Amino acid sequence: MPEPLAKETLFLHEAEMGLGAWSWGDRIFWNYGRGYTDDDIAAAFHTSLAGGVNLVDTAEVYGSGRSETLLGQFLKTADRPVLVASKFMPFPWRMGKRTFRNALRRSLDRLDIPKLDLYQIHMPFPPFPVETWAEALAEAVKAGWTRAVGVSNYDKNQMQRTFTVLSKYNIPLASNQVEYHLLNRKVEKNGLLDRCKEMGVRLIAYSPLGKGLLTGKYTPENPPPGVRGRNASGTLKEIKPLIALMTEIGADHGEKTPGQVALNWVICKGGLPIPGAKTANQAGQNIGALGWRLTGDEIKALDSASDKFTK
Repeated sequence: MPEPLAKETLFLHEAEMGLGAWSWGDRIFWNYGRGYTDDDIAAAFHTSLAGGVNLVDTAEVYGSGRSETLLGQFLKTADRPVLVASKFMPFPWRMGKRTFRNALRRSLDRLDIPKLDLYQIHMPFPPFPVETWAEALAEAVKAGWTRAVGVSNYDKNQMQRTFTVLSKYNIPLASNQVEYHLLNRKVEKNGLLDRCKEMGVRLIAYSPLGKGLLTGKYTPENPPPGVRGRNASGTLKEIKPLIALMTEIGADHGEKTPGQVALNWVICKGGLPIPGAKTANQAGQNIGALGWRLTGDEIKALDSASDKFTK
């Protein structure tokens, strides 16, 4: 029988979906300021809350801190509790745990909150080993700066090593945030998803809509704007049969969109998707993935149709 989940991490296992805030302030990848405003983002935040999505994932590097600042402003107008997750980027020039503590305090200042619900290591950058940052995570919990701790973009070995260090302090590893969607199923095929389930670590799926390609709104003739669209035309041609299948399956569930099918697939697989939303409409579309489930046969059909995209 598996060990019972630690109370500090229950909120992650109870959540079906979160809200990703990567696009809030990001001009390079998401064209912040062109096509959507801070007011649009605020509307996406409040629409998400009203729809039952109260976990927001941000990071210090999103918009060079702008994402955290915006979220901090929105929290002041929230009419219900919000769970806040952020991340520390271990750039090679950040020399040890002192820089970690300083970065965490700056994140708390931008968010204008005394404590995070989840603080994560953004990725396993050298030269410092993952154990260094695991010790820093433990210190953050002991200091009362975060309720739970996690990692992001860690493989099975790195996750296990972090888990082992945290275990010395009786602190659970709450999560591992990785890219996971129908066009990228590496964590399924390399065993990371199953390992997370075995260890009681919640797999948080970022980019669960394939950076917009799985929404069905883009075509080879009408790719996403900016950086996202530069190399998307070939993929958009290849995924036409998959999008058609998702549309057909969605129709059988009350005219659900391909994007809603894609998000529901992640949920059915045991992941916690955190799709982004820049507008109230996008947030509403995301919420439409909740409250229903794909059938086993539909999941198998989607697996078969998407299998070639992940070797």
